[in-house]
Amino acid sequence: YKWTQWIFIKLYNTWFDVDAQKGRPISELPIPKDIAAQGEQSVTKYINDRRLAYYDNAQVWWCADCKTVCANEEVLTDGAHEKCGNQVSKKNLKQWMLRIPHYAERLLQGLDTVDWPEGVKDMQRNWIGRSTGAEVKFSIVDSQESLSVYTTRPDTLFGATYMVIAPEHPLLHSIVSNEKMHEVQEYIVQAAKKSDLDRTELAKEKTGVFTGTYAINPLTNTQIPIWVADYVLMGYGTGAIMAVPAHDTRDFEFAQKFNLPIICILDPEQADKELREKVLQGAACWEDDGVYINSANEHLGIDINGMSKKDGIATIIAWLEQQGLGKATVNYKIRDWLFSRQRYWGEPFPVIHWEDGEISVMDESQLPHILPELENYEPGDNAESPLANATEWLQVTDKNGRKGRYETNTMPQWAGSCWYYLRYIDPTNNDEPFSSEAEKYWMPVDLYIGGAEHAVLHLLYSRFWHKVLFDLGIVSTDEPYQKLFNQGMILAFAYETKTGAKVTSDLVEEKNGLYYHIETGEQLKQIVAKMSKSLKNVVNPDDIIAKYGADSLRLYEMFMGPLEATKPWTENGVKGVFNFLARVYRFFADVQNIHDDEPENIAISKELHKTIQKVSDDIEQLHFNTAISQMMMFTNACYKAGRVTKETARLFAQILSPFAPHIAEELWELYGGTDSITYEPWPKVDSALLEDDSVVYPVSFNGKRRFELELPKTMTKEDIEQTVLADERTEKWLATEKPKKIIIIPGKIINIVV
Repeated sequence: YKWTQWIFIKLYNTWFDVDAQKGRPISELPIPKDIAAQGEQSVTKYINDRRLAYYDNAQVWWCADCKTVCANEEVLTDGAHEKCGNQVSKKNLKQWMLRIPHYAERLLQGLDTVDWPEGVKDMQRNWIGRSTGAEVKFSIVDSQESLSVYTTRPDTLFGATYMVIAPEHPLLHSIVSNEKMHEVQEYIVQAAKKSDLDRTELAKEKTGVFTGTYAINPLTNTQIPIWVADYVLMGYGTGAIMAVPAHDTRDFEFAQKFNLPIICILDPEQADKELREKVLQGAACWEDDGVYINSANEHLGIDINGMSKKDGIATIIAWLEQQGLGKATVNYKIRDWLFSRQRYWGEPFPVIHWEDGEISVMDESQLPHILPELENYEPGDNAESPLANATEWLQVTDKNGRKGRYETNTMPQWAGSCWYYLRYIDPTNNDEPFSSEAEKYWMPVDLYIGGAEHAVLHLLYSRFWHKVLFDLGIVSTDEPYQKLFNQGMILAFAYETKTGAKVTSDLVEEKNGLYYHIETGEQLKQIVAKMSKSLKNVVNPDDIIAKYGADSLRLYEMFMGPLEATKPWTENGVKGVFNFLARVYRFFADVQNIHDDEPENIAISKELHKTIQKVSDDIEQLHFNTAISQMMMFTNACYKAGRVTKETARLFAQILSPFAPHIAEELWELYGGTDSITYEPWPKVDSALLEDDSVVYPVSFNGKRRFELELPKTMTKEDIEQTVLADERTEKWLATEKPKKIIIIPGKIINIVV
């Protein structure tokens, strides 16, 4: 992992130039004169605040029992940790973060240049979440503080009757009144036990607490209450919203529950009369567009009543900017990437924390920074990783005697997967991650086959790293993967408890069609889902290989169906493919079936070259299942023929080798091959043998197909007519009638009109 650490150092020493829309070395960062005048400490802070990699507090799920950070997916619906069953809580930990939002626009634009499934592109676009709107400043009554909110609909400001801030908002404690402090603190504790998904669930009952403080609506000059509620997250916008309950369902439900004002500012003229009356009275919510009403303040000289939506938004933003109360803003949902883990495995950060508070990265000449051998792999104190137990490895002293401590967080699994494809092109290079010659020759990746589940994690993260490397001149392409193909999931049974915890199949027993946990007796739910480690429903490939062989497993996975389809796993399917390979070996390994004493049977030659053509085309199109079907048909033809030439057998072994390499190598050696079959050129198709000598005609009477007739391809119309009339099946369908007309289209159809 030397070169992964090397790339991290590059990220740490890079800043994003907004004007140029690219990353640049930190040494090229201009320092404003007023910052420089404040001294070295201010300059250092200015630089650190702009690094792509930075160290800061981050709120994470923390399991006190396991002493580790949990991923969102590991937190069950009851707030318990899936691994141990104990309750988790939110905790602030010092973490390494990467500023991926700086590249949001580049990541969006790059999607237009690659050949990817539109579904994956849409997933990345939604994850990045670009929107346009305005940032609006609300002053707080009796305070020097103000609250900023981001909204895509600044034109609805006249209908904002209260504000809501997230429980994690940094201003919350400073604006809460003394009377409400205890109630708010209790609410914060309860909110910390919920996942973001639970908090934003539309169907859940709304909860919240009034802070005892008011803000000023800048358009109406009225005081509106500030509430804290868990359905607002710090992860999007500013962590505070202006609530327009007449035109937002969540705000409407919240306002109804807590008896807050509801003012309609969009007349739903297209709604039915009864619904329209309710909306105008504040008794129902209307989320679609309407005609502006109640949207004017003559004292401020602002009036958007009767305007179009586009003009209304533009007018409000212009007024806010003129008054210094807001500005047009482009916002992204994507947030800084939390890039550290509290565990032993993973690349150690090449980072030193010095006793005087300075943080520095190691010199590149000191890499790799190796993980120490440990006797104690338990997490350290204060939420540190097991590396905190490596006391000797942990300590460092510089040449001036200053003491420091190596970073104890490790990088996530995404670190290596962000750039592994680049290392593949030059894997034995000890002097650099890859040579520029190799990179220019191989990149970008022509075809990437991977699951859609990686769309917004691995694929997005690696695109981000690649763009940074491109900006620094380390790679020559802006995008890493030119074409993407999503393979389907393999399905299998899985079992889970009421809380959603997964149970391995060896701990499950069936009784009367129901499933129970062997150790606890709890009834379990059987589900069909993708085969994955997290669901604990993986079929161990070692067991399949031990029973049927590696070629059978490999071939079955390709034969299950179209590569892009979701497919159920069945062991019977493996047996079927195993039987096919056994038939192949019995025939092609038997020297009695292989000869060189006469030319190949023309029918076998034709079938062979048809198979070479089909397999070649199907490999190019990733249609592996139909390629295998064709090889099965060829094998059947060989059994029917009884014998084939050694050249035919050799060519068949070659086209079989990508699918079943072990058996193909065995056959290749039997036929006198000395080097591996891998190094043989792919068989060429004899196009002359693809031409059929005969045509199968559908024979119809008055347009109704009755039977088929195989005739030589070169037969004349007159001969075709005589042959079809002489066929006994024609006599049956003619009975006593005489044909009025016989329509013959050579090579296609025969139709007899009676």
